[in-house]
Order: sequence, then structure tokens, then C-alpha cells
Amino acid sequence: MQAEQIKALIESQIPDSQVQVGINGSHIDLVVVSPAFAGLTPVKKQQLVLGTLAQQFADGTIHAVDFVKTFTPEQWQQQQ
Repeated sequence: MQAEQIKALIESQIPDSQVQVGINGSHIDLVVVSPAFAGLTPVKKQQLVLGTLAQQFADGTIHAVDFVKTFTPEQWQQQQ
């Protein structure tokens, strides 16, 4: 699966999200910024992101995601 396909899939399922996808061989890294993360625990944020890829995990299109970094827009601004 291509980075743009993963990006589009996540952005279509998480409201107002901005996604960065890094692929190095079979390793996938994600950075997702969305106001939908406000008030969620880190585990819930990760579950929300990985849930958007459930079908791809199930059919083997995606084997694993190495890391998921999640931010609200405010947290993202502080990181920059």
C-alpha cells in the first residue's frame, strides 16, 4: 500500500485530520494531527488511528505500523 493511500484512508475516517506517512520497506510510521484527539488517552488515540486500518491489517495489505504519533492541533503547534 502506498503512503498516499494510507494518508487518504486515515484522513477520510478521522475528522479534520492531517496525516504524515513514512514508509521504509515494510515499516510504516504515522503522524496524525486532529481535533478528534482532544480529551483522549494516548491508548485511545492510537486505537482510533489503527482502527482506520483494520481492514488492511485483516487482509494482510499492512503487516504492522512501527509507530503512531498523535497530536491535537494545539499540541502540534507546540511541537513545531
